[in-house]
Amino acid sequence: MTAFLCSRKVPASVVLNCYDWAIEQRENGNCVISGFHSQLEKDVFHYLLKGNQPIIIALARGLKEKIEPELIKPLEEGRILIISPFDKTVKRVTEQTAEIRNKMMIELADNITVGFVKKGGNLDILLKSTNKPIIKLI
Repeated sequence: MTAFLCSRKVPASVVLNCYDWAIEQRENGNCVISGFHSQLEKDVFHYLLKGNQPIIIALARGLKEKIEPELIKPLEEGRILIISPFDKTVKRVTEQTAEIRNKMMIELADNITVGFVKKGGNLDILLKSTNKPIIKLI
């Protein structure tokens, strides 16, 4: 399983590489875990959802009471798993909850793919704390 992580703000030059990567994962049937929270991560999720491979959505808040309509069928098919390290009382995503979620994803994943990492940013600092293989798409 691969964790997909990306800084919130990305240069335009990174976007197409991330889309191509998502399509490759989909075509190869690879399981991807991500928060799918930033716009680029949401776009990656859109490409992954068109396939049949498993997808794990890791929330940086408690589990939702209502599931988005586009997730119902894949959930029923057993293709999507939604997980969270938080109970349902945690209703908002913060920098702290995102960091906890990202640590969980890194622990669960076999390897990590990074769409873009801002030098000195929270993600950059977090990635320096792991020994797992990291692939940077740029």
